[in-house]
Amino acid sequence: MQYYLLINYLSDDYLEKRVAWRSEHLALAESFFLQGHMLMAGALAEPANQSVLVFKVENPSIIESFIQADPYVREGLVLRHEIRVWNVVIGA
Repeated sequence: MQYYLLINYLSDDYLEKRVAWRSEHLALAESFFLQGHMLMAGALAEPANQSVLVFKVENPSIIESFIQADPYVREGLVLRHEIRVWNVVIGA
């Protein structure tokens, strides 16, 4: 199992637009969390222009499936994203 960061770069109007899609987005994230794929997630503040989701998976295709299903991606709130391997040296 490998740790990965999904870094989302968010639109300028993310805070206003997310209201319509937040329940669907959170339900999707919760399902990945309950399956043990996602460990934590949240948006950065001041400015709220990025979010970071931490995954621990065998294959990054699981992260790609999250991205494909995410309403924030579908509706244009996520302008682009990166999946980065995270080499954790202290902790979990």
